[in-house]
Amino acid sequence: MKRSQFLKSAGAASLLIPAATLLSFKAENDPQLDKALVQEFVGKSHNDPDRVKELLAEHPNLINAAHDWKFGDFETGLGAASHVGNKALVQYFLDHGAQANIFTAALFGRLDIIKPMLEFSPSILNARGPHGFTLLHHAKKGGDAALETHDYLMSKGLTETKFVIY
Repeated sequence: MKRSQFLKSAGAASLLIPAATLLSFKAENDPQLDKALVQEFVGKSHNDPDRVKELLAEHPNLINAAHDWKFGDFETGLGAASHVGNKALVQYFLDHGAQANIFTAALFGRLDIIKPMLEFSPSILNARGPHGFTLLHHAKKGGDAALETHDYLMSKGLTETKFVIY
């Protein structure tokens, strides 16, 4: 074998060995939260704040965990509490590191957040939250504090409170 052929072969092999090593570490070997635990946490976030707080105290990483109800209908505890209008639980989640989103901003009537987001990407107006609930739904759940947000969303053409997602 010529020296140039050897160097080409060695160079190619040196690229393949690290790639093969990386591929051998599969995600299924990585520790994950128990799916039943995540489902309980998200489910209870609709109506059982005491149990949610117990679960979060025992498993802090649940704070941003999402459950797939079906067909990609992902929901977090924050998403559940937001679409049912439980502002106290939503605030609890935010205080414990939950990732805020535009639906939560609509619940709290935060036009200072919603307007720039819609200017940045107008199609967000038709975003679908958990179970297909819209920004308008969340603003309605926000009550008087979100009335201006509700009216603003309507003025932009949003009339649906829920889209069929399955």
